[in-house]
Amino acid sequence: MDLGLGNKVVLVTGGSKGIGLACARAFAKEGAKVAIVSRDPANLARAREQLASEGLHIHLTRADLHEPHSAADVVEEVTAAVGAIDILINSAGAARRYDPELLDAEAFKATMEAKYFPYIYPQQEVLRRMVEHIKAGTTTEPGAIVNIIGMGGKYASDIHIAGGAANAALMLATVGLAHYHARYGIRINAINPGATLTERVEDALQLEAEREGVSAEEARVRSEARVPLGRYAKPEEIADVALFLASRRASYVTGAIVPMDGCTTPVI
Repeated sequence: MDLGLGNKVVLVTGGSKGIGLACARAFAKEGAKVAIVSRDPANLARAREQLASEGLHIHLTRADLHEPHSAADVVEEVTAAVGAIDILINSAGAARRYDPELLDAEAFKATMEAKYFPYIYPQQEVLRRMVEHIKAGTTTEPGAIVNIIGMGGKYASDIHIAGGAANAALMLATVGLAHYHARYGIRINAINPGATLTERVEDALQLEAEREGVSAEEARVRSEARVPLGRYAKPEEIADVALFLASRRASYVTGAIVPMDGCTTPVI
């Protein structure tokens, strides 16, 4: 199936590891011009080595997306180096998990700064430019955005209350902005992964293991047993759905929130 992604300029935030890296790899394999941004130079270097060993070459940008000016600088740099951004894959934020008794106002604030704003800042900058190009008639193909959020915004977990609130806010922003920007043909969708085999999940399992007084491996076995499909997702599986949502094959899909947790949380 031709997804029509060849030569598309794709920016992947948080693209140096985990689901973000899987997305960068998937788009590069489709022939897209991929740029990834991360604040960790070691992770960026590791990602470049991994992808280069597979014959894939990408543009690297180091930046901290917690500040709006950083997002503007990243978009400016990528546009100058690679071209006008056609597709944005947001996977940059990660919310720390807290024991509920340790939650305070600062924890909620820190969580929003860690997960919500690193999505909103680059998204708004990319959207602004996409709309400008459409109004100026300099593009005939509206862009697409895919936000990799998380199922934590659909239900309240004791150790993920602040992070779940940030996820819920991102889902609302996704649907609201999709509704408005549909008039320009710009599509905005989201994916809500459940537990996925990444470093972040390993950290969460460690916290759960400490709470339950068991080993991390036992915590994982217990957790996977609660997934109807019987296992965690692979980052590549999330990337496959991101490819589809960003492609012309999903040309009439916008404002969608796609759950990918193996039906662990059967909610509408």
